[in-house]
Amino acid sequence: MLEKVEISNAEWDVMRVIWALGETTSRQIIEALSDRRQWKPATTKTLIGRLVAKGYVGTRRKGRAYIYYPIIKEQQTINEQILISFGNICQMHVGQTLATVLNNVELSKDDIKKLESILEVKAKNAPESLPCNCVPNGSCDCMMEMDN
Repeated sequence: MLEKVEISNAEWDVMRVIWALGETTSRQIIEALSDRRQWKPATTKTLIGRLVAKGYVGTRRKGRAYIYYPIIKEQQTINEQILISFGNICQMHVGQTLATVLNNVELSKDDIKKLESILEVKAKNAPESLPCNCVPNGSCDCMMEMDN
């Protein structure tokens, strides 16, 4: 079971700085985000505090400053968030959702080769179609899509 990591969009911005720097001060985080976000320093410090309280960021004191460092790993957190999101949608929509993502993101040639290799392996055992796994009697329109 995946651990549910709950990070808001604003907290993601802060986490990305912390992951990039490894160890950092609130001042460095504020400076790094100044072009992207026009937050007051107190806003950034509040977000850092939330991430510390959630257990995603650690802190230690160095003189008068606090040093912040990531407790959760970046790629693992990204993977968990994506898999949790995909777990929340009907499996009949996963393929189209992935196609939409692929059409809207830039990929390197190396990334494309990795994806092609994965798809080649998956194609060998893939079923013709996937069943709807929505909540029965919910507001799902998958059954109508299957009839068309």
